[in-house]
Amino acid sequence: MTPALGLLLAYLAGGIPAAYLAGRLVRGIDLRQHGSGNLGATNVYRVLGWKTATAVMLFDAAKGALPVLLLPRWLAAGVPGGGYWALGYGLAAIAGHVRSPYFLWRAGGKGVATASGVFLALVPIPTLLAIAVWALVLRASGYVSLASLAAAVTLPIAVGAMLGVRPPVFALTLLVAAFVFWTHRANIARLRRGEEHRFGRRKAAT
Repeated sequence: MTPALGLLLAYLAGGIPAAYLAGRLVRGIDLRQHGSGNLGATNVYRVLGWKTATAVMLFDAAKGALPVLLLPRWLAAGVPGGGYWALGYGLAAIAGHVRSPYFLWRAGGKGVATASGVFLALVPIPTLLAIAVWALVLRASGYVSLASLAAAVTLPIAVGAMLGVRPPVFALTLLVAAFVFWTHRANIARLRRGEEHRFGRRKAAT
């Protein structure tokens, strides 16, 4: 397999819209027209409940982890870059989730669950620490967006402390952290205005 084909496969895998498919299968609805309209696990929870949201979150994480774990093994012999392609496949999967090719790049989630899967495959211990921070902030504040932002900040700090700042994966954590902040820019504005929805308050489908 060539690296370019691997990037395409990772992007297509990341773009699989689990939340959209869950909405169609569970209730026959287009989730983009319900709740916040976002194709992420949080909106699935608000509209479809925690069981479906858990399944979607795990699927989205797998979309990030599997390309990182599997695709580098399929590279043709002699391809330069070696393990560095795993980082590219992770980025491609995250990009596919946020800008799904199956919706002409106009819809997707915010990339947190898929990024979690990517980094669990690359740097499991720092990622588990970031997930723990996510859970603590969510429990303390009730805001999924704030918890996601806190985890995005925690991950590069944890990677830098454990592995140093020279490995390419540290640069990737910084890039993805900036990306998470960008995808959450509307949430940040709502947090500043005190209008962000708290976790646990489900919105009924209309």
